[in-house]
Amino acid sequence: MIPLFLCARENPFFPVDDAMDLPLTSNHIDGAKRLKRATITLPSTARTIESISVEYKNLDGSIATKKIELHNAIDWHLPLFISQNYNESQKESSALNKKHTVYKKIINLPFISFYKSGKRLKIITKDKMLRNFLLVKPHRIVCDFKHQTNFRSYIKKLPNSSFFKKIRLGTHKGYYRVVIELDGYYQYKVKKIASGYLFILL
Repeated sequence: MIPLFLCARENPFFPVDDAMDLPLTSNHIDGAKRLKRATITLPSTARTIESISVEYKNLDGSIATKKIELHNAIDWHLPLFISQNYNESQKESSALNKKHTVYKKIINLPFISFYKSGKRLKIITKDKMLRNFLLVKPHRIVCDFKHQTNFRSYIKKLPNSSFFKKIRLGTHKGYYRVVIELDGYYQYKVKKIASGYLFILL
Protein backbone atom coordinates (compact mmCIF):
# COMPACT_ATOMS: atom_id res chain seq x y z
CA MET A 1 0.00 0.00 0.00
CA ILE A 2 1.37 3.42 -0.98
CA PRO A 3 0.73 6.22 1.56
CA LEU A 4 -1.04 9.20 0.06
CA PHE A 5 -0.67 12.75 1.36
CA LEU A 6 -3.06 15.47 0.31
CA CYS A 7 -2.43 19.19 0.64
CA ALA A 8 -5.10 21.80 0.02
CA ARG A 9 -5.47 25.51 0.65
CA GLU A 10 -7.70 26.33 3.61
CA ASN A 11 -9.70 28.84 1.56
CA PRO A 12 -9.42 28.57 -2.25
CA PHE A 13 -11.09 31.95 -2.75
CA PHE A 14 -8.07 33.87 -1.45
CA PRO A 15 -5.42 34.64 -4.07
CA VAL A 16 -2.09 32.84 -3.76
CA ASP A 17 -0.19 36.14 -3.64
CA ASP A 18 -2.04 37.08 -0.45
CA ALA A 19 -1.42 33.80 1.34
CA MET A 20 0.59 35.56 4.06
CA ASP A 21 -1.83 38.49 4.22
CA LEU A 22 -4.53 37.15 6.50
CA PRO A 23 -7.97 38.74 6.63
CA LEU A 24 -9.36 40.22 9.81
CA THR A 25 -11.08 37.32 11.54
CA SER A 26 -13.11 39.13 14.21
CA ASN A 27 -16.57 40.30 13.17
CA HIS A 28 -17.71 41.29 16.68
CA ILE A 29 -19.24 44.76 16.86
CA ASP A 30 -18.58 46.35 20.25
CA GLY A 31 -21.71 48.11 21.53
CA ALA A 32 -19.80 50.62 23.68
CA LYS A 33 -21.22 54.13 23.86
CA ARG A 34 -19.41 56.89 21.95
CA LEU A 35 -16.94 58.82 24.11
CA LYS A 36 -18.17 62.31 24.93
CA ARG A 37 -15.92 63.51 27.74
CA ALA A 38 -14.29 61.95 30.78
CA THR A 39 -12.67 63.81 33.68
CA ILE A 40 -10.09 63.06 36.33
CA THR A 41 -9.23 65.15 39.40
CA LEU A 42 -5.72 65.00 40.86
CA PRO A 43 -4.85 65.41 44.56
CA SER A 44 -3.63 68.71 46.00
CA THR A 45 -0.04 67.44 46.00
CA ALA A 46 0.10 67.30 42.16
CA ARG A 47 2.20 69.99 40.46
CA THR A 48 3.23 68.58 37.07
CA ILE A 49 1.76 65.97 34.75
CA GLU A 50 4.54 63.75 33.48
CA SER A 51 2.70 61.46 31.06
CA ILE A 52 -0.69 60.15 30.01
CA SER A 53 -1.46 56.50 29.19
CA VAL A 54 -4.60 55.26 27.42
CA GLU A 55 -5.56 51.59 27.44
CA TYR A 56 -7.74 50.60 24.47
CA LYS A 57 -9.20 47.55 22.78
CA ASN A 58 -8.32 46.69 19.17
CA LEU A 59 -10.64 45.27 16.54
CA ASP A 60 -9.34 41.76 17.24
CA GLY A 61 -10.18 42.10 20.95
CA SER A 62 -6.58 42.52 22.15
CA ILE A 63 -5.73 45.22 24.71
CA ALA A 64 -2.96 47.75 24.06
CA THR A 65 -1.63 50.93 25.68
CA LYS A 66 -0.60 54.26 24.15
CA LYS A 67 1.53 56.65 26.25
CA ILE A 68 2.61 60.23 25.65
CA GLU A 69 5.26 62.11 27.64
CA LEU A 70 4.30 65.63 28.75
CA HIS A 71 6.11 67.18 31.77
CA ASN A 72 3.73 70.14 32.01
CA ALA A 73 2.84 72.25 35.04
CA ILE A 74 -0.81 71.96 36.14
CA ASP A 75 -3.24 73.51 38.59
CA TRP A 76 -4.61 70.67 40.71
CA HIS A 77 -7.80 72.68 41.32
CA LEU A 78 -8.85 72.10 37.72
CA PRO A 79 -9.88 68.65 36.43
CA LEU A 80 -8.25 67.01 33.44
CA PHE A 81 -10.42 66.09 30.46
CA ILE A 82 -10.25 63.45 27.75
CA SER A 83 -12.66 63.91 24.85
CA GLN A 84 -13.14 63.73 21.13
CA ASN A 85 -14.60 66.39 18.83
CA TYR A 86 -18.11 65.26 19.64
CA ASN A 87 -19.82 68.07 17.73
CA GLU A 88 -18.19 66.89 14.47
CA SER A 89 -19.10 63.28 15.29
CA GLN A 90 -22.73 64.29 15.81
CA LYS A 91 -22.77 66.10 12.46
CA GLU A 92 -21.34 63.05 10.72
CA SER A 93 -23.81 60.71 12.42
CA SER A 94 -26.70 63.02 11.55
CA ALA A 95 -25.61 63.19 7.92
CA LEU A 96 -25.41 59.39 7.69
CA ASN A 97 -28.89 58.99 9.16
CA LYS A 98 -30.57 61.30 6.67
CA LYS A 99 -32.89 59.60 4.19
CA HIS A 100 -31.36 61.53 1.30
CA THR A 101 -27.61 61.21 1.81
CA VAL A 102 -25.61 63.23 -0.71
CA TYR A 103 -23.07 61.10 -2.59
CA LYS A 104 -20.14 62.31 -4.67
CA LYS A 105 -19.22 60.40 -7.83
CA ILE A 106 -15.55 59.35 -7.75
CA ILE A 107 -15.32 56.73 -10.53
CA ASN A 108 -17.45 56.22 -13.63
CA LEU A 109 -16.72 53.25 -15.89
CA PRO A 110 -19.04 51.64 -18.49
CA PHE A 111 -19.87 48.67 -16.25
CA ILE A 112 -19.37 50.06 -12.73
CA SER A 113 -19.47 53.41 -10.88
CA PHE A 114 -18.48 54.48 -7.37
CA TYR A 115 -20.02 57.15 -5.14
CA LYS A 116 -18.92 58.08 -1.62
CA SER A 117 -20.40 59.93 1.33
CA GLY A 118 -18.49 59.90 4.62
CA LYS A 119 -18.05 56.26 5.66
CA ARG A 120 -20.36 55.03 2.91
CA LEU A 121 -19.35 53.79 -0.53
CA LYS A 122 -22.04 53.02 -3.10
CA ILE A 123 -21.11 50.72 -5.98
CA ILE A 124 -23.47 51.00 -8.95
CA THR A 125 -23.32 47.93 -11.19
CA LYS A 126 -25.53 45.26 -12.76
CA ASP A 127 -22.86 42.63 -12.11
CA LYS A 128 -23.32 40.08 -9.33
CA MET A 129 -20.86 40.26 -6.44
CA LEU A 130 -19.36 36.82 -5.91
CA ARG A 131 -17.61 37.51 -2.59
CA ASN A 132 -16.12 40.22 -0.42
CA PHE A 133 -13.57 40.07 2.38
CA LEU A 134 -11.16 42.20 4.37
CA LEU A 135 -7.35 42.13 4.10
CA VAL A 136 -4.67 43.99 6.02
CA LYS A 137 -1.31 45.70 5.32
CA PRO A 138 -2.73 47.88 3.89
CA HIS A 139 -6.26 47.59 5.27
CA ARG A 140 -8.57 47.02 2.29
CA ILE A 141 -11.88 45.55 1.20
CA VAL A 142 -11.70 43.11 -1.70
CA CYS A 143 -14.75 42.41 -3.89
CA ASP A 144 -15.10 40.08 -6.87
CA PHE A 145 -17.80 40.70 -9.50
CA LYS A 146 -18.95 38.21 -12.13
CA HIS A 147 -18.36 39.63 -15.59
CA GLN A 148 -16.79 38.42 -18.80
CA THR A 149 -14.63 41.38 -19.66
CA ASN A 150 -11.05 42.35 -20.29
CA PHE A 151 -9.70 45.80 -19.51
CA ARG A 152 -6.48 47.39 -18.44
CA SER A 153 -5.87 47.63 -14.71
CA TYR A 154 -7.41 50.78 -13.28
CA ILE A 155 -6.24 52.76 -10.25
CA LYS A 156 -7.94 55.81 -8.74
CA LYS A 157 -6.23 57.62 -5.85
CA LEU A 158 -8.32 59.77 -3.53
CA PRO A 159 -5.60 61.82 -1.78
CA ASN A 160 -7.92 64.37 -0.17
CA SER A 161 -10.46 61.80 0.98
CA SER A 162 -10.97 60.38 4.46
CA PHE A 163 -11.81 56.69 4.92
CA PHE A 164 -11.33 55.64 1.26
CA LYS A 165 -7.80 56.25 -0.07
CA LYS A 166 -7.52 54.26 -3.29
CA ILE A 167 -9.65 52.01 -5.52
CA ARG A 168 -8.12 49.45 -7.89
CA LEU A 169 -9.76 47.25 -10.52
CA GLY A 170 -8.28 44.30 -12.38
CA THR A 171 -9.57 41.45 -14.54
CA HIS A 172 -9.44 37.72 -13.87
CA LYS A 173 -10.94 34.77 -15.70
CA GLY A 174 -14.71 35.07 -15.40
CA TYR A 175 -14.68 38.00 -12.97
CA TYR A 176 -13.03 41.29 -12.10
CA ARG A 177 -11.68 42.36 -8.73
CA VAL A 178 -12.26 45.65 -6.91
CA VAL A 179 -9.84 46.57 -4.12
CA ILE A 180 -10.88 49.45 -1.85
CA GLU A 181 -7.94 50.70 0.20
CA LEU A 182 -8.89 52.36 3.50
CA ASP A 183 -7.13 55.01 5.58
CA GLY A 184 -7.18 52.87 8.75
CA TYR A 185 -8.62 49.83 10.45
CA TYR A 186 -12.37 49.29 10.11
CA GLN A 187 -15.03 46.64 10.11
CA TYR A 188 -17.76 46.99 7.50
CA LYS A 189 -21.17 45.81 6.43
CA VAL A 190 -22.51 45.52 2.91
CA LYS A 191 -26.11 45.88 1.72
CA LYS A 192 -27.65 44.86 -1.58
CA ILE A 193 -29.49 47.83 -3.07
CA ALA A 194 -31.54 48.19 -6.25
CA SER A 195 -28.69 49.77 -8.22
CA GLY A 196 -25.84 47.67 -6.80
CA TYR A 197 -24.20 47.49 -3.37
CA LEU A 198 -23.66 49.79 -0.40
CA PHE A 199 -20.61 49.45 1.86
CA ILE A 200 -20.63 51.08 5.30
CA LEU A 201 -17.49 51.33 7.44
CA LEU A 202 -17.91 50.72 11.19
